Order: sequence, then structure tokens, then C-alpha cells
Amino acid sequence: MWEVLVPMTSTRSRTVTALLLAPAGTFFFFLLILPLAVVVIYSFGARAAEGGYAPAFTFDNYLNLPARGKAFFNTLTLAPFGTLLTALFAYPMAYFLAVKVRPKWRVTLLVLVMAPFWTSQLLRYYAWIMILGAKGIPSWLAAIGLADFRIINTPWAVLIGAVYGFLPLMVPPIYVSLEKLDKRLLEASADLGADPWRTFLQVTLPLSLPGIATGSMLVFILLMGDYILPQFLGGGKVFFIGNALVDLFLQSRNWPFGAAVSMSLVVIMFVTIVVYMRFLLARSGQQRARLV
Repeated sequence: MWEVLVPMTSTRSRTVTALLLAPAGTFFFFLLILPLAVVVIYSFGARAAEGGYAPAFTFDNYLNLPARGKAFFNTLTLAPFGTLLTALFAYPMAYFLAVKVRPKWRVTLLVLVMAPFWTSQLLRYYAWIMILGAKGIPSWLAAIGLADFRIINTPWAVLIGAVYGFLPLMVPPIYVSLEKLDKRLLEASADLGADPWRTFLQVTLPLSLPGIATGSMLVFILLMGDYILPQFLGGGKVFFIGNALVDLFLQSRNWPFGAAVSMSLVVIMFVTIVVYMRFLLARSGQQRARLV
């Protein structure tokens, strides 16, 4: 009798699991796997005479990737640097909210950190165009003798916009890691003679690495594929891969080459994120093991 009941229970459990996973699986297949497969197929095709896609099997699109080398270079340098700067600005804010602020004020201040997301991204970048433009900060600097100082349409303008635009995404994950930090570890470190700076480097920072990794991943992914930020604050002079894709798909209508650029971006992001996450989480795990 038990031999009959066990297979029936196992079959019923697998059926229930399959039914529960079916909606998410369907969503995942039609909105991620299938479009990605189409992009892969297009990337080996050829450009039709009138633009678009013509069936073919060629590696010319991938061999031609150096033609968009400037876009790759800008993206692969400014996106990681922008992520790093965002983390450097976000960490003190998250630390202050999680450790220094009274619990009754934490939620209010955290909501204020997220407040920029309540307005349109276009509106915020338009505001930065005015701030960084000729009538903004450069005019103020010219008044004190620093003439010919230009910020807008430079990589620095893009980095400023990246820090401002993505800071609300970086603060909450770091805040959650710090808010869950066991304060007894800090007290134990102080009892053992460690000064506050050493306690931060050896206890607080390593244990907050998962939050830094999560926030960095969110910001890095969005920056790598961003189009609006370099278009507005870079003025077309700081070209990202997102700008190159808009040009290839909508203007030159070279869909196969655009698909090859897209797949290259996906591969670069996947490899970078896997290596980065494994490194940070491994360091965090090692530090937790030492503390235990």
C-alpha cells in the first residue's frame, strides 16, 4: 500500500509544482527566451537592400563590431566608473540611515531618498542640462575667474547624471544589509581594542558587501543599456551602446548588425556580473566565516 501511495504523492507534488511555475515559466519563455532567440538569429543574418533583415548565415556582423568600438569603450569605462561613484556616494547615506538615525525617522528619510523617482527621468535630466549648461555652473565659475569651463556634453556630465539618477537604486540594498548588521559584532570589535575605522573595514564593510553587490548590479545593468542619459547629458558626443542600437535599428536599419551588437552587450554584461557577484559574495562569505 505504501508503495502505491508514495508514487501518487510524488506525482501530485510534481503536478502542483508545475502548475505553480507555469505562469512564470510562460512569461519567462515568451518575454525573454523567445525574443533573445530571435535576436541571436538576426545577428547571423544580412541587411536587406531596403533595410531590415534578410535571411543568411554569416559572421560578418560580429567581425564588424570594432566599427562601434567607441560606443563599447565609452560604455565599458563610464558604466563601471559610474557604478563605483554611485556606490561611494550611496554608502555613507545608507550607513547614516541604518546606524545613526533614530528608528522612527528611518522610513521617512528613506522615502526622501527615493523621492527623485517620483518625477520623470526626462524632466530630471533636463534640469541637469540647465545646471551644467553655459548658464549654470560654468557661469558661476566664470564669475570667480574660472572661464572656459565646460561640463555639459562631456563624460563628466554623464557621470554626474549617473550618480544622481541611480543613487536611489543603490541606497536601499546597502541600507538593508547595514540595518540587519548584528551590533554585538561592533561591540566585540571595540572590546578587543579595534578603533572605529578598523572595525568598519574588518566588520561593517565586509558584512555589507551583499548589499553593495545587489545595488551595483542594478545600477550597472541599467547604465550599460542606458540611452537617455548619454543622449541628454552627453549631447551625442558621449556615445553609449544604447545610442548605437537606436542608430542601427531606427536610422540605418541595419538590424543584423544591431542584433550582433545587442548580443555582444548581453554576453559582456553576463560575464561581468557573474565574476563581480562571485568575487564580492565570496569575500563576504570568507569574512563571515572569520567572524564566526
